[in-house]
Amino acid sequence: MSLASRLKRGGAPPLFPTHSKGGMPSIGDRLRSRFGSYGFLAPAAVLVTLFFFIPVVIILVLSFSDLDAANFGTLQWWLPENWSLDNYAKIFNNKFFPKILGNTAFYVVSTLTLFNFSSALIIALLTTHVERRTGFFFRVLWLLPRLTPSVIYIMMWQRIAARAPHGILNQLLVPLGIGTGGNLLQASPWPFVILVNGMIGASFGMVIFTSAIEAIPRDYMMASKVDGASTLQTIRYVILPAIKWPILFVITYQTLSLLTSFEQIMLLTDGGPGLYHTEVWALTAYHRALSNYFGNNQWGYGAAWAVILVIIGVIAASIYMRVFKFDELVEEPKIDLL
Repeated sequence: MSLASRLKRGGAPPLFPTHSKGGMPSIGDRLRSRFGSYGFLAPAAVLVTLFFFIPVVIILVLSFSDLDAANFGTLQWWLPENWSLDNYAKIFNNKFFPKILGNTAFYVVSTLTLFNFSSALIIALLTTHVERRTGFFFRVLWLLPRLTPSVIYIMMWQRIAARAPHGILNQLLVPLGIGTGGNLLQASPWPFVILVNGMIGASFGMVIFTSAIEAIPRDYMMASKVDGASTLQTIRYVILPAIKWPILFVITYQTLSLLTSFEQIMLLTDGGPGLYHTEVWALTAYHRALSNYFGNNQWGYGAAWAVILVIIGVIAASIYMRVFKFDELVEEPKIDLL
């Protein structure tokens, strides 16, 4: 009987193709269904394998070798007999290792605390408690630093911090008797490094938090108001517990992003002024592997810096998941206990 005839007679359509006895799908149908699923997953799997897993393996193997521009083409770095831990020993014996590690920790914690998390959450809370179009307008303004090309964005900040009379900020400070009118990037580079990166990073968390807050049922908000809760109490006891999962995601993602970001720092200060003053771990890995001070690209040594950075990121993410009780956040609701 055809499907149209079954529907006319009030019958339900078959759940499975009835190509075998008993109305169950045949082996060929099941195989076609399974291979069809694999076919849809194949493009993503190929891309992840080519651009993630294989590069990770290459970087890991490369970190145990001494490959650089001098022995490129002669050193068989993929052979185990050419592997050693010399690069890692060289990193921990570097006299600037504590300074670079401290710079990285200060940069990540400061930028994450002041902008990528706190400012993003505050902006999301403010723009979701005002008129919708007004909130949308201010969120668009915060997206502009992320949409602006990096070189133009950094050139703008360099002009702001330039020495008097050309610097925009010095044009305001010098008439008030504040500062000497010198280049502010040379005098106080860290505030600019944090501000430049924070203005970009805040927009990501803002978008995530805004979506999460607007997804909270309005009945919860109204119930808190009826019970006499203030706005701060509503935020603390209703909104923040409801967006605990987005908070974990933003903090984890932004920590890993800050650990690996160096583009803005390289364009703004290139690790200076002076020796390693604003040099962070990712920028050091880039300098060692691709832009060495001595003109010798040390790919193996730079890869070792990158591998340690990955380990630091994994440890940080694991700590976040333990603190936020990741297993409970992803646990299915116990309907039978409700």
